[in-house]
Amino acid sequence: MDCGCECSEPGQSNAILFNILSKNQPRSDPDAPGVSIQSHLSSKAPNQSCHCDKRIKVCLKTPKETRQEALDVLVKSIHFMKNLPAFQQLPVKDQYSLLKNCWAPLFILGLAQEQVEFAVNESPSSSMLKRILMKDDTLGCNEFHFKQEEMMVEDDEQPSLAAVNALKACLKKLWSLDLSNKEYAYLKGTVIFNPDVPGLKAALFVEGLQMEAQHALKEFLIPFYPGDRGRLARLLLSASSLKSISPNMIIKLFFRPITDQHELIPLLADMLFSR
Repeated sequence: MDCGCECSEPGQSNAILFNILSKNQPRSDPDAPGVSIQSHLSSKAPNQSCHCDKRIKVCLKTPKETRQEALDVLVKSIHFMKNLPAFQQLPVKDQYSLLKNCWAPLFILGLAQEQVEFAVNESPSSSMLKRILMKDDTLGCNEFHFKQEEMMVEDDEQPSLAAVNALKACLKKLWSLDLSNKEYAYLKGTVIFNPDVPGLKAALFVEGLQMEAQHALKEFLIPFYPGDRGRLARLLLSASSLKSISPNMIIKLFFRPITDQHELIPLLADMLFSR
């Protein structure tokens, strides 16, 4: 989800930082072919300024409370998988493969079911970089380059506003459907038992389990929503859309600096396979 900016006009793909840093002459030399940061901003900013949400890095407004809620949801999600008798019948390697594939959408369903809401702020390093770009004309190019690189490393640890908004949109959609606990359970089954995961030894068995979960969901909906034949399709579509949310973004938002992607999966596997 954290992809490049798409707001630049044709022929203006170089960002303002690139144009500034490509000038090697000190700003104090009035005869140098380069330009000062201030004059460059004055002449170029109106045409090349970017307000794209993909460039804005954010962090949790209340990290301690929200991360605790997120951790509780993650633990409940793994316990849900662990307590499925059909899941325990699968080969261990298949269980591990399904875990790697589904933990993120399963976690999002858990956030929705537990009604976890959260707010974000623009990350401090991103705000500082913006202040340097817009106000500070006292830095030479070398010093500016150093500070910019340092802040971009910090920003890389934070998700973009666009990615967080995409997650919030998924949650809002699920909440608008007003799912019952049984609907959440059946949807989790359709997410967990994904026969398209590469390398499954029991792919046909997993496909059968997914079909069973979908059928159970359909049978559950008939008496409760007799006049709404499209509800099943909306639920399955909403569950499918969760795959568009990057697992790495979820880790950056809720579980950094505690862990990263390479560390989280083994931790989840330990929970799943512990007796």
